[in-house]
Amino acid sequence: MAKATSELNLYNTADRALSKFVPLQPGKVGIYLCGATVQAPPHIGHIRSGVNFDILRRWLTAIGYDVTFIRNVTDIDDKILHKAVHEKIEWWAVAMKYERAFSGAYSALNVLPPTYEPRATGHITQMIQLMETLLANGSAYAPGNGDVYLEVRKLKSYLTLSNQKLDDLQSTEDTDLTFKRDPRDFALWKAAKAGDPSWPTPWGDGRPGWHLECSAMAHAYLGEAFDIHGGGLDLIFPHHENEIAQSESAGWKFANIWMHNAWVTTSGEKMSKSLGNSLQVIEILKKVRGIELRWYLGSAHYRSMLEFSFEALEESSVNFRRIEGFLQRAQELLKSEIEPSISTEFTAAMNNDLAVPQVLADISEAVRLGNSAITEGNLMALAKSASEVRGALSILGCDPFDPVFASGTGAERDLLDGLISLALEQRTAARARKDFAASDEIRDSLTALGITIEDTPTGSRWTVN
Repeated sequence: MAKATSELNLYNTADRALSKFVPLQPGKVGIYLCGATVQAPPHIGHIRSGVNFDILRRWLTAIGYDVTFIRNVTDIDDKILHKAVHEKIEWWAVAMKYERAFSGAYSALNVLPPTYEPRATGHITQMIQLMETLLANGSAYAPGNGDVYLEVRKLKSYLTLSNQKLDDLQSTEDTDLTFKRDPRDFALWKAAKAGDPSWPTPWGDGRPGWHLECSAMAHAYLGEAFDIHGGGLDLIFPHHENEIAQSESAGWKFANIWMHNAWVTTSGEKMSKSLGNSLQVIEILKKVRGIELRWYLGSAHYRSMLEFSFEALEESSVNFRRIEGFLQRAQELLKSEIEPSISTEFTAAMNNDLAVPQVLADISEAVRLGNSAITEGNLMALAKSASEVRGALSILGCDPFDPVFASGTGAERDLLDGLISLALEQRTAARARKDFAASDEIRDSLTALGITIEDTPTGSRWTVN
């Protein structure tokens, strides 16, 4: 695929404005994405973030950047400990169980593996080093009970990401207020409780606060300054604000650009586990293919809410199958593999803060032009349209020719093709002898098996629903 060249503009939450993307190091981009707290199976609200930032990563790679992509795993947390009690297994077994569930969901939706995927429990040393720095320069304090806190009033830039006022905040709920100098101070380290996992530190045994984990891991893999920090809107406060506070207090510039994806909503409300199991990725993949679910989750602009309904998902899936069918027909007519290319229109849309809705409109127009080319027998125009469609789909992670989405092995596909071709030959023979009842029976039997038959001027084609 040819690389596109033009100016990329991204929306920075910190500035609340679009601006030209200029990497800290020419030709290289470092991205840190807040990953999962692995305490339950993923629902589609969790996975939308992975899809959105995977599209960003693919586009940056396509336009020539060497991307280092970090997505962490929070494998120690109050919720994980609670789930361990509920499921009557060890906390680390809970974390591994659901980490695998998230990995499976990412894989099913063709989300590229991160360059590195650090776990919080593997970076306690880096967290202790960060706390030592903060204590040494007076930004943090250890009251003697095993906790360590960041003193937020000492940081003038605190809350600039969320545009809040410190005095309007209520106290955090992570510790006894007795040990805090200010109710708004937040815990970097939590003293050990009986029966809970803990690690030794100079200030007492305990475990890390959620915010501390990400600052330490981002610094370990991307350094004191990196290009893009991503996550969901719900992470802006307190998580990202507190990441900034402790990182800047340590003297790190930290993230240059902050990008946040909006939620998947149901009835206007943020999706949550309380809605039940029906919206878990594993359950929805029983209704649609991974490529169709990815297409749906990536269809809205990443900063726009995506209102979920099964009706909207089905409509989106039908639209995608039309695009998929066009590419399959184009490849049959062209008698060669479609080489993906990036169109000028696609480049302009993606460089405008990843304007995927405009991309979808451009894909629809390219398919329309391609179908007209088929009718006119214009193979050159068909090749151009098909190439641009496949190029766009590859960046969106929805290329139907990607091996990730291949249904079965090549041998299995050849066997299925042979069996269906035999049935279609029998149907053609029945129609030739005007035995339309037999012809319809063959078609209906294939339809019942999930095979759609399309009669075209060049013969009958089939697709698997």
